[in-house]
Amino acid sequence: MPENNAYDAVIIGAGVIGCAIALDLARRGFRTLNVDRGPAPGHGSTSWSAAIIRPYYSTIDGTALAYEAHFAWQNWTDYLGFRPESALHYNECGCLVLEAAENRQLAGTRAVLREVGVPFTDVSANDLPEWLPGADLRQFSPARRIDDPRFGETGGEAITGAIFCPTGGYISDPQLATAQIAGAVERAGGQFRFHDTVLAIHQSAGRITGLTCAKSGLIHAPIVINAAGPGSRAVNSLVPAAHQPEHISTRPLRQEVAHVPMPQSPQGPGLRFVMTDADCGIYMRPEQSGHLLVGSLEPACDILEYLDSEDYETSLTDQWTNQVWRAALRFPGLGIPNTATGFAALYDVSEDWIPVYDRSDVDGYFTAVGTSGNQFKNAPLVGGLMGHLIESVMNGADHDAAPLQFRLPATGRDVGLAAFSRRRPINRASSFSVLG
Repeated sequence: MPENNAYDAVIIGAGVIGCAIALDLARRGFRTLNVDRGPAPGHGSTSWSAAIIRPYYSTIDGTALAYEAHFAWQNWTDYLGFRPESALHYNECGCLVLEAAENRQLAGTRAVLREVGVPFTDVSANDLPEWLPGADLRQFSPARRIDDPRFGETGGEAITGAIFCPTGGYISDPQLATAQIAGAVERAGGQFRFHDTVLAIHQSAGRITGLTCAKSGLIHAPIVINAAGPGSRAVNSLVPAAHQPEHISTRPLRQEVAHVPMPQSPQGPGLRFVMTDADCGIYMRPEQSGHLLVGSLEPACDILEYLDSEDYETSLTDQWTNQVWRAALRFPGLGIPNTATGFAALYDVSEDWIPVYDRSDVDGYFTAVGTSGNQFKNAPLVGGLMGHLIESVMNGADHDAAPLQFRLPATGRDVGLAAFSRRRPINRASSFSVLG
């Protein structure tokens, strides 16, 4: 422990985002400390991530960041700087995105992918049966709940096509990924304290001076970073001067993800890659041991359960049933188990599902919030982005007046950090869903 319990930067949260920020700062020479109320790295909302790696977002900057992240996962040990004992497998199976009325037949998605330079292949309606053996490729849009008498109705029209992005897939063990980043942090000199809760964040003359934790007591630090996931709203409330009512805010959202047996066909598994199916209002990906993971794309028929606290119902509900039955529309051979399996978890989301990576109105207080649900994939890049932002601002850069740029190391593209500002307007180009 540093003398007088003092650090250069304290990160609240030891999920995948908090650990990635700590790693970049430690490599820049900062004495870092992650404080987390959980028992170990990645045991909060990170552990419930679907851990999908995909390059398509609704915005150019979001897409550029996600495409770049693929290369970090592909070269994982290079990112870590060491070879862990347990190998982390990036299942680089690619992503299939179905055309639907809800995504304007992917016109905007194609334009953004082309602008960023993300490779993709157009898949025609005639070719889709080869990609999705055993699937019912009729249109069911709009997505409906099973108590709707029109559930499952279709006019008979076929899905008009799709795109396939090869630079994507999924990580089967997000908790392991986070633990390995934490291992890299410790190798770089960073420290962690678990089973500890932040009680207060201190400031003087508009500048952060430290924080008080339940176990660790007073910790001196000129920099505090809020990477607390679903707890970020409560952490921000400890620094009321940091944000204004007109700024982008976040709050916890309860989500359910289903695990069901993988549908089979004479050609093998019904789904071999990540699939986004806006027509049915769901996303799916293969899971280990012959299973399928099914999540919601927040269609209009689903009631979004926003919460004012982190107390939530952990049992699976009829939301699980609706997601699974919508998956069964697409894959009629899907075996629906009698007992619901999967998980319910909290996501930390902003008004437009785009994260906030920014400074605040209090010098030394930074936020990496609104990240749950669609930012796991970007964590290695978010670490570098936040490190660049923090170091630049602390050295005098006026990020609010002249927003910084962040150079992506693999593609060489510059990302404008104004896209993730707390002061930005709500992005009307967003999908307003987990797709970002």
